[in-house]
Amino acid sequence: MTGAALDSPGTFPGDAELRETIRRRVEAAGTSFYWAMRLLPQERREGVYAVYAFCREVDDIADDWPAAERAGGLAGWREEIEALYAGRPHRLIARALAEPVERFALRKGDFHDIVAGMEMDAEADIRAPDLETLDLYCARVAGAVGHLSVHVFGDASPAAHRVADALGRALQLTNILRDLAEDAERGRLYLPREILDRHGISGADPAVVLRHPALPSACRDLGEIALRHFDDAEAAMAECSRRAMRPAATMGAFYRAMLDAMLRDGWRNPAARISLSKGRKLWLVLRHGLV
Repeated sequence: MTGAALDSPGTFPGDAELRETIRRRVEAAGTSFYWAMRLLPQERREGVYAVYAFCREVDDIADDWPAAERAGGLAGWREEIEALYAGRPHRLIARALAEPVERFALRKGDFHDIVAGMEMDAEADIRAPDLETLDLYCARVAGAVGHLSVHVFGDASPAAHRVADALGRALQLTNILRDLAEDAERGRLYLPREILDRHGISGADPAVVLRHPALPSACRDLGEIALRHFDDAEAAMAECSRRAMRPAATMGAFYRAMLDAMLRDGWRNPAARISLSKGRKLWLVLRHGLV
């Protein structure tokens, strides 16, 4: 798996080809992220694409590399972050990040926090963490991405960073509730211990928990926590530059609509993956991103 990474050291393309390589990877993912980031001017869009490519790269290490190689792969990225901030990036994605880091004053600690979140996944399969550990995980793998993103969007105010904290947690909890079956296949269960205990769900075997009759109630409780984070993000966003935060508002709208759909469906079939239609996404872009 290590030889399959996009960002393996080697001969790199020129700047134009580099940007095109990153763009193709982001667009190939086909995510809601791509729809929302299309709202940005080109230089900001390319900056956030580079951040996204970094996140995908370290996420792939934590998810797909052989278990014995994951720690080394992530440690290599910690070294590369230091090289990037010393002005000597070696890897393709780090080279793509060099200009955004300088132009948008991206914080080194946020990149290290993202790696720390991936290390939580890489060290051992996460199963029924306590709420405090789950919150730390969300802050690292999603909140830190938000902190980098708001700088690229053009609003680095304290309110924008509050949006990053709240919206990052809301999006990550929504992902957890959407990907229950996929995570279970990897041996992971992110539903928190306190909520499982509240509904009489003992143990932490993902396959067993997903078959428990009280699972929908537990998921609904975690969904309520996500909704509170969405509300906190919306309140903080009211203090931010509306224009700069359009991508964040659009992402929030996408994910809140997805969470609402899951709450209506009630997790009757955890393997049924909820998604938004292209028409629904377009409507949300028009409503939250262009007005």
